[in-house]
Amino acid sequence: MQIDYDKMIVFHGHSCPGLAMGYRMTVAAMNYLSQYRSEDEELVAITENNACGVDALQFISGCTFGKGNLIFKDYGKQAFTFYVRKTGQGLRVVLNQAAIPEAIRADRTAFIKWLLEADEAEIVSLQPVTIKAPEKARVMASVVCENCGEAVMETRICSQHGRNVCIPCSEKYN
Repeated sequence: MQIDYDKMIVFHGHSCPGLAMGYRMTVAAMNYLSQYRSEDEELVAITENNACGVDALQFISGCTFGKGNLIFKDYGKQAFTFYVRKTGQGLRVVLNQAAIPEAIRADRTAFIKWLLEADEAEIVSLQPVTIKAPEKARVMASVVCENCGEAVMETRICSQHGRNVCIPCSEKYN
């Protein structure tokens, strides 16, 4: 899989070790799964962090929050799981933190260079996994919050004192 790393930097806003990590992890997974950029929901990604590498995941895989094929699990781990709807194939890719030379972490430029050039088997672990097929994205109706007047996805409306309110307005009551 050929990815223009400079275009990915433009998408993210800057070059950093996190972006390089996400790049290596996502390219390794996509190659293993023989996948191309997801046009719709044929590929699903589950990210276990909300750091810079997730921008690489979105740029390369085409899995995005907007399409509903990017799922966030707030575990704080440098790990992504990919699921191919057509085949049911799942793959978890993890960054091998222990493989990163301690001396290189202090020099940002050298660290990025190492991340981009290190042997794939050294930097990432690929583990086939079996997971339940993630739910496809659904379009939900909007409901108007009776407090602030803003439209809210119907599944995110709260009933408070007999009124339909959004989560932020609900939190204000508490």
